[in-house]
Amino acid sequence: MLHRILIVEDNDNNRSLLRDVLIFHGHEVAVASNGQEGIALARELLPDLILMDIQMPGLDGMTAGRILKGDPATSGLKIIALTSFAMQGDQEKFLSAGFDGYLSKPISTRELPGIISRWLDVEGQP
Repeated sequence: MLHRILIVEDNDNNRSLLRDVLIFHGHEVAVASNGQEGIALARELLPDLILMDIQMPGLDGMTAGRILKGDPATSGLKIIALTSFAMQGDQEKFLSAGFDGYLSKPISTRELPGIISRWLDVEGQP
């Protein structure tokens, strides 16, 4: 089944890699390079899943995620936190902030399609 996925990531290489893997596996993909752009695209597209980088300049992913979860029009969107600074307790921090899941970088391109499928097909996180 075709799903629409929004990638919000400031790093060009990470954004391209995620986009290419997801397109290869049959998903429709939109990309944003910062939190503000991500919020605007999420409101416009209402994607099935958002992969939100946490560490971005300007409006960070934590703030962007809270804004989307606080807006009745986008509160039901599934948002997955992406971070390269994985620390103990991060998963709990992101889940308590309203994110639906958490994924640490670097992301395995072999495992990503299965992880994404579980988030899209099942309530909650994989």
